[in-house]
Amino acid sequence: MSIALISLSAEGLSIARRLAPHFSDAEIYVHESVAEAPEVRRFTKVADLTREVFGRCRGLVYIMPSGVVVRAIAPLVEHKLKDPAVVVIDVLGRWAISLLCGHEGGANPLTLRIANLLEAEPVITTTSEAAKDLIVGVGCRRGTPAETIIAAITEALALVGHRPQEVRLLASADLKADETGLLQAAEQLAIPLRLIAGAEIRACGRLFAHSTFVEDKVALPAVAEPVALLAGRRTQLILPKTIIKSVTVAIARENCSWSASDPATASTAPAAPSRS
Repeated sequence: MSIALISLSAEGLSIARRLAPHFSDAEIYVHESVAEAPEVRRFTKVADLTREVFGRCRGLVYIMPSGVVVRAIAPLVEHKLKDPAVVVIDVLGRWAISLLCGHEGGANPLTLRIANLLEAEPVITTTSEAAKDLIVGVGCRRGTPAETIIAAITEALALVGHRPQEVRLLASADLKADETGLLQAAEQLAIPLRLIAGAEIRACGRLFAHSTFVEDKVALPAVAEPVALLAGRRTQLILPKTIIKSVTVAIARENCSWSASDPATASTAPAAPSRS
């Protein structure tokens, strides 16, 4: 079963083309009003196309207004164990929204994967995910094994009295997109991995500890602290960067009550020991 990338516009088609190479079975569909494109299939009405692909695709990715998508899928929705994953992206690629079958159909991980690819903001509203409020930022050397990363994350969480089950996201820099140990650690912990663009880290206005070593190695001011802060909303560090088993870990909590006009308050956290 394939992934359908569906767009009404040339802008959406451009996004679909960016995504398609990352899925082995992606099919691109574009509205007939858009200029001819040899590698895509064309359609006249979103509702008609949705009826065609709803039962045979495991994921439907619409690059268009969410209202259009809701009206198209509404007559077809049956059950969370049967329906495909449905994700909506705006035409500028700023938001990726898990709309239908977040857990059972896989829309949540599909949304996060798309967000990482587009440097977009993932929007996931399922209660079991939204109730978690910890983000663990991770920096590691190339080739660090998954078991080392998992041990470091678990120990860091224990330092502040928390467990992996309370973590909504792991986070790292986008240059770690192919870091096998980190990807495996996220999979084994069953925690989604959010990748933050290097440009966003460099532009971050939040207060965090800079690292000359990281700057020299990967041209970033730091990794663990800024990604933990940037991966969520209204975040505050509860564990500053801490080195455990050669892995750098920082932990942020979301939805903290701080003034958005005061970046110092926003990122101030209790001191924690640096472990080596």
